[in-house]
Amino acid sequence: MSDYLNKVALIGAGYMGEEYCKVLKALKEDFFVVCRSESSADKFEGKTGIRPITGGFERVFSNFENVPQKVIVAVEVELLAATIIKLVDFGVKEILVEKPAGINRRELQNVVDYIKNKDVLVYVAYNRRFYTSTEKVFDIINQDGGVDSFNFEFTEWSNTIEKTNHSSKVKEEWLLANSSHVIDLAFFIGGYPIEMASFSSGSLTWHKRASKYSGAGITDKGATFSYQANWKSPGRWSIEVLTKNHRLYLKPMEKLKIQKKDSVVVEDYILDDSIDNEFKPGVYKQTEAFLHNSNDWRLLSIGEQLDHMDYYEKIEGLR
Repeated sequence: MSDYLNKVALIGAGYMGEEYCKVLKALKEDFFVVCRSESSADKFEGKTGIRPITGGFERVFSNFENVPQKVIVAVEVELLAATIIKLVDFGVKEILVEKPAGINRRELQNVVDYIKNKDVLVYVAYNRRFYTSTEKVFDIINQDGGVDSFNFEFTEWSNTIEKTNHSSKVKEEWLLANSSHVIDLAFFIGGYPIEMASFSSGSLTWHKRASKYSGAGITDKGATFSYQANWKSPGRWSIEVLTKNHRLYLKPMEKLKIQKKDSVVVEDYILDDSIDNEFKPGVYKQTEAFLHNSNDWRLLSIGEQLDHMDYYEKIEGLR
C-alpha cells in the first residue's frame, strides 16, 4: 500500500468511531478508518460516508511502507491495552485511546512498562475535560481565587447497564470503564486527593463488588470534597464546585448553572457551546488538541491514568 505516514488513522467503527469521524472530517484531516469486518464497514459507511479498510489494523498496517504516526483508538474496552502495545510495535508515535485505556491496573501497568524508554506518547480520552462548561468553570474558579470545596455523584442506571451487551468483565469494572468520566473530571477541577476516606457496600447481579459508594477527603489544592453514588437508586452524574463567590452546578455536565453568594437563585449560565452541540461534547476540542497541540494541559497521559488508579481502587473498595 502507499505511504500512510502523514495520515491520521482511526481504529474502530463503532459509535465512538463515528463521532471521531465527524470531527476529523470537520477538521479537514487526511485520515482513514480501519475495522475488522465488512458488516461493520457497511454500517459505518452508511452513517458517515467513509468506507473503512477491513481486516483489522494488524493486517492493514503490515502492508504499509510507513505507518501513520498519529492514531486514534476507539475499539472495545477489553482490546484497548493490547491495541496500544501492538501499535507501538508498529512504530506509531502518538496515540489517543478511548478511556480507560485498560480494564484494570494490571493492563495499564503493562502498557506503561512496555512504552517506558520508547519514543511514544499515549493519551487517554476523557472528553469531559474539554467541555465548554468545564472551560467556563475554570474561568470562574480562577476569578474567584480557587476551589474551596466540591462534591460529585456517579450514580449509574443499573437496569439499563444490565441489559447491555457489554461483557461481564467490563461490567465488573464499570466504575473504571464508565464512572471514571465523572471522577476524573471532579478531581481534574478540584485537585487530586491527598487524604480520602471511602466506603462501599451492597452488590448487583452484574457488579458484585458494590452498589453504594460514599466518601470524603481533601485535595492537593486544599479543597475539601465528598462524593456518593447509589447504583440501585435513581440519579445522574453531577459535579458541584464551590468558590468564595459562587456555587457551580454541572448537572448535566455539559451545561452550567450558577448560584451567586447571598442568593438562593440558581441561573442557567449561557455558554458559547455551539461546537459541543454540533459534535459529541468535548470530542472536537480533544481531537484538535491531540492532533495539533499535544502539550494541552487537559490531555491525560497513560502514566497519569495509572497513578489515578490509587483513588479509583480506593473508591471501589479494593485498597
